Amino acid sequence: MIIRAATAQDADTVAAIYEPAVLHGFGTFETVPPDAAWWDARRRDIQGLGLPFLVAEEAGVVLGFACAGPFRPRPGYRFTAEDSVYVAPDAQGKGVGRAVLAAVVEACEAFGVRQLVAVIGDSQNHGSINLHRSLGFEHSGVGRSFGFKHGRWVDIVWMQKSLNGGDQTTPDTPGIRLSGS
Repeated sequence: MIIRAATAQDADTVAAIYEPAVLHGFGTFETVPPDAAWWDARRRDIQGLGLPFLVAEEAGVVLGFACAGPFRPRPGYRFTAEDSVYVAPDAQGKGVGRAVLAAVVEACEAFGVRQLVAVIGDSQNHGSINLHRSLGFEHSGVGRSFGFKHGRWVDIVWMQKSLNGGDQTTPDTPGIRLSGS
């Protein structure tokens, strides 16, 4: 398996991987799947900040993707990023998510991120919760009934991983370039 930076040519596949999560799952609170053009713009925005948007590819086929974007747009959050990871349904359970998310964690650490956050849709999303736990993320809370999707209320699970000493030292980098910072 090859982990590499996503390109414009990956946008259709990224959109196709994400679509089942939107239409049938609770991991995202989107209800209409974004198209390839939206995903390409998102990729450009994330990579333009110097943050990772990566794909996992095997035999020329993209099996999953992960990225980390700014957690919130306010300057005080410039050392915190939020990850996303999605794997094609037929590739789940084969280590794809772990490989691509581990590469995102490594890239965030190299960038100078201090806290990497996962906001996981659905407290029953054991696959994502266990994936993040396996990479050293710690449970930091549950937001009860934050969303409503597919006819039911859905929780969010907060997990986080400290990088670069977390809050133990003062940052020596400018952090993520956010508007207003």
